[in-house]
Amino acid sequence: MFRRCACRDPKTGKQYGQSCPKLNQRRHGTWGIRQELPPDAGGQRRTFRRSGYTSATEAQADLDAVRALLALPEIDDAEGRQRMGDLLEHVAANRESLPALEETRRKFRSGQSLTVRITVGEFLDTWLSGRKIRASTINRYGRDIRLHLKPRIGEIRLDRLRVSHLSEMFNAIVERNIEIEEANALRRAAVEELKTLRGRERRRAARAAIAEMPPFRRPVGPATRRHIRATLRAALNDAITQELITFNPAAHVELDPVNRPKGLVWTDERVAQWRATGERPSPVMVWTTEQTGAFLNGIADDELYALFHLVALRGLRRGEACGLRPEDVDLKGHALTVATQLVDINGEIEESAPKSEAGNRMVALDGGTVKVIKRHNKRQRQAREEAGSAWMESGRLFTRANGEWVEPTWLSDYFDRLVKRLDLPPIRLHDLRHGAATMALKAGTKMKVVQAMLGHSSYALTADTYTAVLPELALEAAEATARLISRPGAQRTAGLTSGSRGDKRSKGGNQQDRKKGKKQQVKPAA
Repeated sequence: MFRRCACRDPKTGKQYGQSCPKLNQRRHGTWGIRQELPPDAGGQRRTFRRSGYTSATEAQADLDAVRALLALPEIDDAEGRQRMGDLLEHVAANRESLPALEETRRKFRSGQSLTVRITVGEFLDTWLSGRKIRASTINRYGRDIRLHLKPRIGEIRLDRLRVSHLSEMFNAIVERNIEIEEANALRRAAVEELKTLRGRERRRAARAAIAEMPPFRRPVGPATRRHIRATLRAALNDAITQELITFNPAAHVELDPVNRPKGLVWTDERVAQWRATGERPSPVMVWTTEQTGAFLNGIADDELYALFHLVALRGLRRGEACGLRPEDVDLKGHALTVATQLVDINGEIEESAPKSEAGNRMVALDGGTVKVIKRHNKRQRQAREEAGSAWMESGRLFTRANGEWVEPTWLSDYFDRLVKRLDLPPIRLHDLRHGAATMALKAGTKMKVVQAMLGHSSYALTADTYTAVLPELALEAAEATARLISRPGAQRTAGLTSGSRGDKRSKGGNQQDRKKGKKQQVKPAA
């Protein structure tokens, strides 16, 4: 540790440096430190130098920090000592702050680079490339990273990422949502106005104005924001395992709760309202048993009838139904096994394992469904014979007319066309699965059995999200509750239905009271 100033000798014009006669004054000059470092890879000597400290205490603190870092490697660890020397040489050359001792100790022990400062974006790219999971999950992680995480926090050093950075990121996403919704509203209004315009020139000008507007975009909803957080949290957990960081800020950032839409049933009143306004009461709508029956009757001759029958009655997912193979169905045992599914990944259809471990399941088949599948198999054999060499063997139970597998996205579009053709209230293909759960409950099936049928890992998910109580089921529960009420000795109330057990008991009770009263009458004295 040394002290020097910038004073110059008036005779020679050279700086005094450490020999200035004024250095004995307390506030004159500045302090500096100098520490010998381990030789570099070529054996050359090198020194850590830093000056500009205003006090000896400040300078001594940094010198102690440098020596603490140099003490991390063992005396006989030549490679480790050289790495530590590289770190301090890099810090001195770039005038960086001295690294924290514990952080450096962690990186040194795990063999990480001491001089490279990895950013969040760099780590996420490395993390994603090393993941060995299903392609659909990789695709979802990649979309979160590409569209949201890297653009907003990618340049931040990984070890300096804080909860405040993530709060700012999600607030910015919400603000961007407002801009998207406003732009969508303007474009929608312009499109509606175009329909009312008359005159070629006016319509051409309106189309040009619409072309200059931002395209329709989907806002980033609460569920998507939670998934973005989940992606980052999974990545940062791996960073902790690799000892790159010690704290996961994604586990502590707060987001708005997600309100999952509840399934509503297409009652007569809701159907009438939809036909009048064209608006659906909820994103998740469920057919009544009569509407489901009308749909299945209306497509009885369709080549994919058996597929829709399975989804409507047994609640298979779209990709699971498309991915079924003939060997997955045991007609004698009245069961099928969900062992694979087809998924759409960036426009490419790939075979994948079921969505979760619970999704790999066995589904019981009723006798009617077994007959439906047998008829389907017979029909498919005839189609194969008629197609001859043009038949494309896909190894799937349900196929297109030429044997190709059924693409999940195409199946949803095809379902929408069938529903529109039959003039039924609109639902999504996935809503047939909701209906299957609802009808199973109406039939008296235990919730746990319904959970296994749908392939859910969570009981709460089945109970809260995928079941809509049919009106008649709710009415039956209300009537059953009312029948439990009994009020002996009282007149029949509005809460008791005519002919109920409560009425009979009340009537019987009154008769017994009258008889008892007669017996207790006292005869007058003679």
